[in-house]
Amino acid sequence: MVLRREPSARQLRLGVELRRLREAAGLSAVEAAALLGVNRVQMSHIETGLAGVSEQRLRRLASHYACTDEEFIDALVAMATDRTHGWWEEYRGLLPAPFMNLAELDHHARFQRNVAILFVPGLLQTEDYARAVYSNRIPELTEDELELRVRHRMARRVIVEGSSPIPFEAVIHEAALRMMVSDRAASRAQLALILELSEAAHITVRVIPFALEGFSLGGSTMAYVGGSVAKLDTVIRDGPAGTAYVDAEAQLDTYRARFQKVKAVALTPEQSRDFIYKLAKEL
Repeated sequence: MVLRREPSARQLRLGVELRRLREAAGLSAVEAAALLGVNRVQMSHIETGLAGVSEQRLRRLASHYACTDEEFIDALVAMATDRTHGWWEEYRGLLPAPFMNLAELDHHARFQRNVAILFVPGLLQTEDYARAVYSNRIPELTEDELELRVRHRMARRVIVEGSSPIPFEAVIHEAALRMMVSDRAASRAQLALILELSEAAHITVRVIPFALEGFSLGGSTMAYVGGSVAKLDTVIRDGPAGTAYVDAEAQLDTYRARFQKVKAVALTPEQSRDFIYKLAKEL
């Protein structure tokens, strides 16, 4: 059993889901290992993403765990046997692993839903906007590091602008639209890009204006990424300590409900386009 030095977030998620199935079945790691014909250490490596698992072994585990959700099992098999080498591979070794994980998550997503309060969602950012955001990072990035991050962010837009785009919804607070992270010209260009992208059938943009009374969901910034099945959805939250991935079922339910609440109080897509157009004219 060859061990991975640094499992990807997708490989870690597979291990987590297998552990959750085992625990739901009331089996210890030692008991599960015996059923699979491996030792406890090998079982631990599988559940921590350090070692892969074949389709045959995965289906045997699912049978031992009495999991009858065939769609979910098939999705786990797809994760276990996936050998995709996407565009992000050119950045491996040049950017930290989280950048690879984010691009891979994008690649396998069925849809994305964003709530943005202070910054325009990454998938809607212009190059100048992204460069301004990364330029304020502490500690300061070198010019090469900065440009690599900007190029990576622009490449991520393939999932909304490429030949096979996914449904993308964004609820953006007026604060994010008004905040000039760069100069006035860059801000106009950023609003123009949002307007342009929002005309696409698969992209929906809604705005929360300052004038909205009773808005207390300012802490709802998130990127909700749809997995191949709902159980494999992921919420991405950025904070001072870095990026956190949320995937526990109860928490996913909470974020689904939170997104719907934010969406419900936002302007309609048509009203939002008019709103953004007026903001751009003011600049």
